[in-house]
Amino acid sequence: MLTKVLSASHFGLETIPIEVEVNVSKKGFPGFNIIGLPNKSVEEAKERVKTALINSGIDFPNIKIIVNLAPADIPKEGSNYDLPIAIGILHCLELVLLPTDKSFFYGELSLDGSLRHTKGVFLLALAAKGEKAKNIFVPAPFFDSIETRKC
Repeated sequence: MLTKVLSASHFGLETIPIEVEVNVSKKGFPGFNIIGLPNKSVEEAKERVKTALINSGIDFPNIKIIVNLAPADIPKEGSNYDLPIAIGILHCLELVLLPTDKSFFYGELSLDGSLRHTKGVFLLALAAKGEKAKNIFVPAPFFDSIETRKC
């Protein structure tokens, strides 16, 4: 099953929407790969996401997972892709539904499954507004600040 989740990447003050494509399959060799020019911190998302889901009580199946961060020609860095990758996997496993409205997901996962402070949330909120997104999903401590600033 294939699903697409929106996130973003930052280059200075510019924020570019990133489509996180997650494909889960029982066919092929089991594994977890991230493609689309990920740096080391994005590559490490594989371990953070898998461990966070397991520690949250999800029975993580022995399947093939491929995550593509598109557009593939833009380097990706940071831990902010953890949440969209996890949501994409959970949706492919039919454990969560995605909003039907345009929504952005952004945040780092702790190994216990909680969301950590993640840099760039305000830039994401501004970019999501520019993209006419209806929802943004970010770590809870940022919610009040975003509301206060009317992003």
